[in-house]
Amino acid sequence: MGYLSVVPSDDKVNAQQDPHHEHFVSTTVYGSTHAGNAIPRFELGDEEIPARTAMRLVYDELLMDGTPALNLASFVTTYMEEEAEKLMMDNLSKNFIDLEEYPACGEIETRCVNIIARLFHAPLDNPNAEAVGVSTIGSSEAIILSVLAAKRRWQEARKAAGLPHDKPNIVMNSAVQVCWEKAARYLEVEERYWYCTADKYIIDPEEAVKLCDENTILVCAILGTTYTGEYEDVKAINDLLEKRNKEKGWDIHIHVDAASGGFVAPFVKPDLVWDFRLPLVCGINVSGHKYGLAYAGVGWAIWRSKQFLPDSILFTVNYLGSPQSAVQVIGQYYQLLRLGKAGYHAIMSNLTRTADFLAESILAIGDGNKFVLMSQKSGDEFAIARRLRARGWIVPAYTMAPHAETLKLLRVVVREDFSRHRCEIFIRDLAEAVSFLDSMPKDVIHHMAKAQQVEHRKAASKSTKWVTLFPSLLNYFSSWLWMKLEQRPQLFTQAQTS
Repeated sequence: MGYLSVVPSDDKVNAQQDPHHEHFVSTTVYGSTHAGNAIPRFELGDEEIPARTAMRLVYDELLMDGTPALNLASFVTTYMEEEAEKLMMDNLSKNFIDLEEYPACGEIETRCVNIIARLFHAPLDNPNAEAVGVSTIGSSEAIILSVLAAKRRWQEARKAAGLPHDKPNIVMNSAVQVCWEKAARYLEVEERYWYCTADKYIIDPEEAVKLCDENTILVCAILGTTYTGEYEDVKAINDLLEKRNKEKGWDIHIHVDAASGGFVAPFVKPDLVWDFRLPLVCGINVSGHKYGLAYAGVGWAIWRSKQFLPDSILFTVNYLGSPQSAVQVIGQYYQLLRLGKAGYHAIMSNLTRTADFLAESILAIGDGNKFVLMSQKSGDEFAIARRLRARGWIVPAYTMAPHAETLKLLRVVVREDFSRHRCEIFIRDLAEAVSFLDSMPKDVIHHMAKAQQVEHRKAASKSTKWVTLFPSLLNYFSSWLWMKLEQRPQLFTQAQTS
């Protein structure tokens, strides 16, 4: 058998030396003309290129991204088992909006809705009763659908009573995830905020209920806030609102944004009453791609019963509520089937222990009396974030919600794949960052912090275009530890289980 020579012929060598030779073709990716020339950025190229070359060039572009497993900013799942990944890849081409063609996918979605609804104690009459809910691309879409349903239900009731129906409002914490602001503005609903203070970041139940009036369509309660991870007191809101409804003759209900906490609380705080066990909780959203442990692209909107889902939006829910691809729902079903209650309990318990260990370890840095190196005004939270980024860790530094924005925070998200070992590596790098910044002149630290803030603003500015155009694609975050960095070296920890 003959062998192909690996030594280039004279013709190829000459062609390589001649920039005007159009017929030389290399069999290697980086020897090709495609690697030697600029690739089209905003237009289709004139000619096709080999599949292997195209794949390599895209891979090269993606090298600029951070490593998902080291992105401690994100709640989004970064690990699934090989079996789940294979299932998802094998079904990548299925568009299960067409349920007639893909009935099994529709059945799997229905099973997921019923499993999650029962996890949240939906009032179902018998084991075979069908829950009311739908899969979404994420919690942003689930929240938009839930606000739309509440608005239509309120409008229909007001019209039937001959009352004005043009000024609906939602009562919520100023620390809500931005998707609530989007839902209110897109659907023309007034935003009524309870504002955070310097020492309180979860909504005050009494003050929230005082913000309600006859035009309130929902009170939003958060099970795991984006800023501090705390659970808002849904039961207290329910009890106060129930009393107010009776006094005023209103019919105001609560929607629980359980994007992050919905798959955590049932397994680590089963006695916490926050879900459909409370009579005024009419809807719950949860992100399957956070602590549901599925890859990005799946959320769930669950309603107490059909009465909270007006017929006038059923077509909209059917259309918007199904992702184009079935893979995310299949991935979610795999996790629910694979893990069961015991599996979720084991994972969430590990995350809680890891978060506690992380908190204790950070508190011990600098003999327990020096973590924040600079005063609150010097911006060292951003300097720490920048230093950690040099080691590959992506840790967000940001300011608190409106009316408390002088407080700066760093957030560390503890996800399923943030093992005890990886946690120890992070602590080592964090201690090194603190030691490094401690040895630096203040003006250098100030410069590092400023640079980090500029990068943060640029990234936020770029993402704003996507926020406007694709609200349903923006879902974030997982169980976490929060670090509140103030004037003194303090660490505020709030695990998802608090």
